[in-house]
Order: sequence, then C-alpha cells, then structure tokens
Amino acid sequence: MKSESVFPLENAGWPALLLDSTSTVCRANPSAIKLFGASLEGGNPLLSAIWSPENQGTAEQFLAHWERSPSATVPLKFRAKGGAPVQYLVSICSFSKEAQKYFVLQLFPETLPAAADNSHASLAHKQKLDCALQLARTVSLDFNNALTTILGHGSLVLSRMESDHPWRASLLAIEKSAAKAAEIANDLGAFSRQEKEARSQAPGNLNVLLQRSVESFQQSPDSQPLEWHLQFERKLFTAKFDEAKMQQAFLRILENAVESMDGPGRISIQTRNFELTESTQDRNVRLTPGAYVCTEITDNGCGIEPEVLPRIFEPFFSTKDEPHRGLGLAWVYGIITNHGGGVAVSSQPGAGTSVRIYLPAENRIIKDNGGTTIQDLKGSQTVMIVDDEDLVLKMGQTILAAYGYSVHTASSGQRALDILAQGEVAMDLVITDLVMPAMSGRELVEHIQRLSPATRILCTSGYVGPSNHREDSAYLQKPFTSQDLLLKVKEALVNGNGHE
Repeated sequence: MKSESVFPLENAGWPALLLDSTSTVCRANPSAIKLFGASLEGGNPLLSAIWSPENQGTAEQFLAHWERSPSATVPLKFRAKGGAPVQYLVSICSFSKEAQKYFVLQLFPETLPAAADNSHASLAHKQKLDCALQLARTVSLDFNNALTTILGHGSLVLSRMESDHPWRASLLAIEKSAAKAAEIANDLGAFSRQEKEARSQAPGNLNVLLQRSVESFQQSPDSQPLEWHLQFERKLFTAKFDEAKMQQAFLRILENAVESMDGPGRISIQTRNFELTESTQDRNVRLTPGAYVCTEITDNGCGIEPEVLPRIFEPFFSTKDEPHRGLGLAWVYGIITNHGGGVAVSSQPGAGTSVRIYLPAENRIIKDNGGTTIQDLKGSQTVMIVDDEDLVLKMGQTILAAYGYSVHTASSGQRALDILAQGEVAMDLVITDLVMPAMSGRELVEHIQRLSPATRILCTSGYVGPSNHREDSAYLQKPFTSQDLLLKVKEALVNGNGHE
C-alpha cells in the first residue's frame, strides 16, 4: 500500500481511507483495516477491492461523478471482512498536493441507535472539521517547506553580500515578507492541530532580536531619515521567548514609532535588568517580585492624546486611516502577556511616546551571538540531510557546503539508512524532517540510534514539535534562515543529541 505523509485520521475511531485519483488506497487507518481485513493489506489495493456491486456504477465512476457534483455525505455499501455487504454514510473531501488529487473517505454507520440521535449532528460536524484540518495541515506543511527554501537561500545571499550592495534592500524586503508569511503558515498549522500549543520558548538574549529588528528599518529602501540611539545592557539577563513572535511584537512597536513622526525624528531603544524584591506597578502592569528584562522604545513623535491612551490595546480600535485594522498593539499585548510579561505605555501629545516591555527573566547571562562571524559558523564535519522535499535538500546542501561541511542528502528515511549501512562515510550529524512518507523522522532516529549511536541528530519540521525538553535543543523549526541552520548545526555537533 502506498504511504502518504499527511493523514491526521490515523488514530480515528471510525474507518478512514486516503485515495489518489486512480482510486488506489494510499492509506487506511487501523479501524478500516480491522473492518476490511486482507482486502487492504499489501501492495496497492484499489477501492474496487472493497466496493459492493450493489452500489450504482464502479468505484472509479463514483469518484469521477463526485468530482463533478461534490456532496458532503453519501450512502454507500462495502464488502467487509468475510464478504458481507455493509452500508455506511460516507463523508468525502478532496485536496491536491504536488499536482496530485487525493480523496479522504470517512465511514460512519448509516443507522444509529435511538440513543445516538442527539450526537449525529455533532458527528457530522466532526467529519467536516476533520476534512478541513486535513486540508489545513497539507497547506501548512507545503507552505513551510517553500518558505524554508526562500528564507534559506535569501539569508545565505544576504550573509555574503556587501552592506552597500544596491540589491541588499530588496533582499531584506523579501526576507521580511517571507517571515510574515511564515507566521501565517504556523498559525494555520496550529489550527490544524486543534490546540493552543505554544511554539518553543527558548532561552535567549533580547539584544540580538532588537538589533535585527532595528536593521530591518534602517536598511529599508523607503526608510525615513531617523536618528537611532541604542543603549543595550551588556550583561542582559536571560529570558525565554518565541523568537518569531517576539520579533513581530518589536516590529509593530517600531512601525508605530516611525509612523508617529512627520520627517526627521529620533528613536531610542534601551534594555536593562530588573530585580524586584517587592511588587511594583508601572501604569497598567503589575510586576511581582523576581527578575525581569525591560525593553524601552521611545520616540519623539506626535504622541497620544490622553483620551485615546486607555484604549490603545483594544482590538479593532485605531486612529489611523485604512488599511489599518487596529490590531497592531492588541497583537503586541497578546504576545507579551502570553510570555508572562507586561506592556506599559506613557505618552504626551507633541512630546512622543515610550513603550516598556517587561519579560520574566533569570539572573544568568547567555552569550550575545550578535557578533557571530562567518568563521564561527564554518565546519568540516560530514552531515546528511533527510527530507522528502527536493528543494529543501538542495537549499540545505548549498548552505552547509558553502560553509565547509561535507554534505550528503537522502529523500527518504530508508535511503538514509541505506547510506549509513554501506559504511563508506561516517556521518557526524543527520538532519531529518519529522514528517515524511513511509518512514517518519522519529522512526528514522530510532533506527540511527541502533545502527550508529555516535551520530548526532538534528530534527526539523514545520508542524511536529519536540516531544520533550531534551529534544528541544536538537530541534529546528521550519521555516529557518541560513544562520538559524548553521548555528543549530554547530550546537548539535558540540552538545550532542537531545534524543535517547
């Protein structure tokens, strides 16, 4: 039977099938295999193997008719294990992946006991939702792979390009747009998981993130003639944060600061450590005793009117013209409070605005990687990249080879094992996607640990996250930049595996 990487109904309590356009059964969940038995085992079974002749037309004719006139549910009969015909109410949805059409069939008993009548409507709703989740996950996975390629190649070119190159601003704009698109893909992926799973909040130095955010404005082709004053605490406390989310929060605040000035102006950014022994209040933010990192962004723009200031965090409230939707500061507030922090704003009309962001921190220092050089990122070890997306393989190979690594690629888990089993090359590190057809990344990791225990592992994905804190240190979220990849490879080679 063919295998397809995207099938969230694997553990559903009802029979579910994934078909391609030729009516071949690519995947059947355990409930379906239990119902139909040997008809779905081995080879590439067709839907006709379980299709009842009592249905109107063949299985192929039915799918062709359904494509012309889709309907959410259809009563159909199938040959169950032993040959007996069984009637089901079949929920159908379709999606496309890499120019191939797929169909998802979910089978529910057509006749329900009287006691189950009240749950029938919710069951039908779940069928439709599962199909929507299937589509959302497919789009999220494909979108993340495409963005990984864009960000990887774009950031590699930027790292090798002179600071005054005439195309540098255009590349920065592309990178910024791709980063925003990555946020959409991650939100879509979160929806398809149906849970409030927060992305990993790793310990880090906010100075690095702030420097990167400022540079995106300074190097923008339509930037205003502004004075930027940066005063960063040299030994800033360590805070845990989602890098992508926090950078979006900083960018929104900086956008507001830039837009508040008509012509030349000044923006000051300061970071400092706080250690409180008793509770403290800053405007609307109440800080309990403990360690904090404070980031203060101050401008000398038009300021905020007193009657407007209390409403700035309200969703859909805006004093700006279209196309502003009034979600900017509401989003900032949500990001910061989800990190356990707070946002305080003070302002005077005509005298500017000050935004203070407080994040819980630890009284320890993480080395500022903002000064990382090309030499720091170079290596000579042998690395194998495993991914079912050819563009991602080529991108990873291009980046790592450019920095001195010897790179091998494998388009499947089995191919990776074949290369390792040959023993011709000792792999120092294997970088594997977690979601792949036939053999998942986690299965591959288990095989590698038995076959070559000394080989280091780095997992990547745009959907599946690390399952524990140990794995978090050996995990790279898609999409990623070239520097993200190079830094994580260095870390994996130095620190070893997060897997046991």
